[in-house]
Amino acid sequence: MATVQKSLRIPDEIAKAIEESAEASGRDFSAVANELLAEAVKMRRCPGILFADGPSGRRARLAGTGLDVWEVIATYKSLDCDFERLRRAYHWLSESQLRAALGYYAAYPEEIEREITRNEAWTKERLAERYPSLAADRP
Repeated sequence: MATVQKSLRIPDEIAKAIEESAEASGRDFSAVANELLAEAVKMRRCPGILFADGPSGRRARLAGTGLDVWEVIATYKSLDCDFERLRRAYHWLSESQLRAALGYYAAYPEEIEREITRNEAWTKERLAERYPSLAADRP
């Protein structure tokens, strides 16, 4: 990805928070600031979406739920992209929450497809190999 160098004035308390986050994560100030800026742009573009840490890094999530956007989209695709069936599958979510997931997917399809592909790579065999204690057929 191409980058542009810009001068930016950051309030002291924001700079300190970024520095603390960078130190805690072992990353540099610029990397953390860029991640935060990218997430802020995405959240402004797609209301109802926030970002959360997970085992595979930061992920887009539906606000007010424990669901990642990729999970909703994978279900949507498995239902032949039928919105009414999606509403029934996630009957506890509001229409605006479901539309937020679909909107995020429309804006950032590569990101969501990457997460779906990563999840689909976890077969029973791979799980058993990586985490033998989870294997159903263990003694």
